[in-house]
Amino acid sequence: MPTLESVTGSFAGIIHGLTTSNLTEALIQRSKRMILDTLGVGLIGTTTEVFHKALQYSKVRHFQIYSSDISSTVWGQPDLRLPPLYASFVNGVAVHSMDFDDTWHPATHPSGAVLPSLIALSETLPSHQKKSGLDFLLAFNVGIEVQGRLMRFSNEASNIPRRFHPPAVVGTMGSAAASSKFLGLDQVQCRQALAIAASYSGAPMANAGTQTKPLHIGNAGRHGLEAACFAFLGLEGNKQILDLESGFGAFYHDYNPQALPSLESYNWLLEKQDVAIKRFPAHLGMHWVVDAACAVRKHIAGDNEPLLIDNIQKIVLKIPEAKYVSRPLPSSEHEARHSFQFNACTALLDGLVSVQSFNDQNVTRPELQKMLSKIEVLHPSDNQPNFEKLYCEVSVTLTNGTTFTERCNTFYGHWRKPLSNEDLVKKFRSNALTVLSEDGVDSIVEMVNKLEDLSDCSELCSFLRQRGQANSKQERSF
Repeated sequence: MPTLESVTGSFAGIIHGLTTSNLTEALIQRSKRMILDTLGVGLIGTTTEVFHKALQYSKVRHFQIYSSDISSTVWGQPDLRLPPLYASFVNGVAVHSMDFDDTWHPATHPSGAVLPSLIALSETLPSHQKKSGLDFLLAFNVGIEVQGRLMRFSNEASNIPRRFHPPAVVGTMGSAAASSKFLGLDQVQCRQALAIAASYSGAPMANAGTQTKPLHIGNAGRHGLEAACFAFLGLEGNKQILDLESGFGAFYHDYNPQALPSLESYNWLLEKQDVAIKRFPAHLGMHWVVDAACAVRKHIAGDNEPLLIDNIQKIVLKIPEAKYVSRPLPSSEHEARHSFQFNACTALLDGLVSVQSFNDQNVTRPELQKMLSKIEVLHPSDNQPNFEKLYCEVSVTLTNGTTFTERCNTFYGHWRKPLSNEDLVKKFRSNALTVLSEDGVDSIVEMVNKLEDLSDCSELCSFLRQRGQANSKQERSF
């Protein structure tokens, strides 16, 4: 058996040893918000091009190599089921396809790597082994917890990433932990699942702003689930994978692992550090610059008045230095979601940023291109690329010499200023109604709200595959 003398052993002990009695009311409520939000962004994500490419690939693979009757729901697809690994993959891709999913600190997208795997698994268990809603919440929180603990072993991980996309690193480990917990693996198997998952981990930041980035989340969920399945079958890996510089430490320059607290004194990270919930589908940093730009717009145009672009001499953005989100002339929706410049100009032009802001027509419109040409970017030394510390300041100088400046230190939706439950449900409904019926959407809200009382968590799946009348009009930003 693993011992608590090793870091890896302590993780295996916590994954195996935590029970539903360890769940607190605050933890349950926070995680239910994350689950509802992730379901919503995943459902609207099934309308995207990258999701359909991933789905096309997965269907081909399914028909080529699988003949098993074991299958799982593809969200928003009533007539299609896939093997659990591929259902987890395509649903994970959907979650991150618009960069609309939650963000944690240190920086990662925690829910998308865990939730699709657990939902896929929930349908595969025989009737006498069905898991309750509390079991589901426990496995979900174990997956979130493992991600947070691993990221706290590195100061480098606290900042906006430069080398590896965090969900492809810690997300894979979180999925392995959650899947192991849900499947009831023993302590030795939990340790092996982590070792196996580490060999699936890692994806470069160079693919941010492309159609490939959503695959990072899909692969994290799928590969973590696969690692748990291999561990169940007895596959072995390095017993000290989390202890070694050549193990999980390979992903960080300053990796300093520590054994986890004992079960008797264990406290969940999610209780101390909430997540950020996005109001529009773009990189989290964009939310600071959009709120600042919207505040400036109020000085130079009325709520229902068009912005007079010719009256603007220059626009100055004071933003943190992070190259992959500083894109002066984005040419695609994915680049636009990772561009301080695009989001600032869109907010100035329209007074908000919404789902529709990133369609091809809006990305390439001449008035936006004209605005982009007026931008100057500054990187103040005190503006750190860290979601706990960064700020964005927008200054607009008019042709008459007048300058208006607004700064955002904390946007609405950040963990310091969380979305209200009412606005979170509004976001979910707006997203989910693009593919589900009104009754289906209401049922999911009710079911997630009472998740801890469900005797069979797989009941949720029946509502995820009920397709409704698509609603193409989505302008609201919450």
